[in-house]
Amino acid sequence: MTTFSTPTGPTGSRIVGLGSYQPETIVSNHDLSLRMDTSDEWIRDRVGIANRRVAKPDERLVDMAIEAGAKAVADAGLTPADIGAVVVATCTMPSQIPNAAAQVADRIGIKGAPAFDLNAACAGFCYALGTASDLVRAGTANNVLVIGAEKLTDWVDPDDRSTAIIFADGAGAAVVGASDEPGIGPVSWGSAGDLVDMIHVADRASFIFQEGQSVFRWATTQIAPIALRAIELAGLEVSDVDVFVPHQANLRIIEAIAKRLRAKGAREDLVIARDIVDSGNTSSASIPLALDHMRAAGEVRSGDVALLVGFGAGLSYAGQVVRLP
Repeated sequence: MTTFSTPTGPTGSRIVGLGSYQPETIVSNHDLSLRMDTSDEWIRDRVGIANRRVAKPDERLVDMAIEAGAKAVADAGLTPADIGAVVVATCTMPSQIPNAAAQVADRIGIKGAPAFDLNAACAGFCYALGTASDLVRAGTANNVLVIGAEKLTDWVDPDDRSTAIIFADGAGAAVVGASDEPGIGPVSWGSAGDLVDMIHVADRASFIFQEGQSVFRWATTQIAPIALRAIELAGLEVSDVDVFVPHQANLRIIEAIAKRLRAKGAREDLVIARDIVDSGNTSSASIPLALDHMRAAGEVRSGDVALLVGFGAGLSYAGQVVRLP
């Protein structure tokens, strides 16, 4: 009987580089209060945001992804020729064809590599990171560039207080490479398709709709077990985690999940990402943006064990434990 050859790869994978990009324009809570019935105090109390970054009309999602991706490749000490695949997590591409990833790869100088988009909304980066890890470990690609990029303001009604105060634009990236030891744990992930109406865009002529209170209740009760499962799959204890980097959806959600982790044994000195305060909610870009910002600020160190958890529209959720580069 004819048998297929079995590809062999390294025993593990790890993040070897990070990069990020944000638009220059900053929109403060005060700026929004001039347009709608809101205030700095009202916004901070409900979602924890003070400022958000907004792309200019001619600044494309692909442009932001290229900036973040190129920085991650350079940070990894690699060249475009070293990248074996490109995955872009996004839910806000203005067109279905062509995808973002092929355009990003070409403009960075990554020639001939497979490139595809992945849409799991705010869980997208964790989905893409898990996919990249498996590609490397299977020997399918040597290094994989993973980018989370969103231009959410294209899909937000600027006069809708329930969404305009939350969503923003930006891109974050990571390069996943081979490792003798595992540096990216197995993915704890899933979906709740019966809850699709909680966050959705009905069609191309519509804006993002979100049932804020329903999403809040779901996230604060259902996401902590996903995070704990990711730690378990990695063969670690909750107390082994140095850094908690959830999707930057809402500061109150972040703090509620962190409280549940502490109740399960997380350390009191656990570093918690709060990038949402000055970046807003950037969906699939929020986790890599937070990682890169925390590293630049000296809040995390190389070798730290970080718990990543993404959750949102779909409803989709995913998390994994990683060792920081």
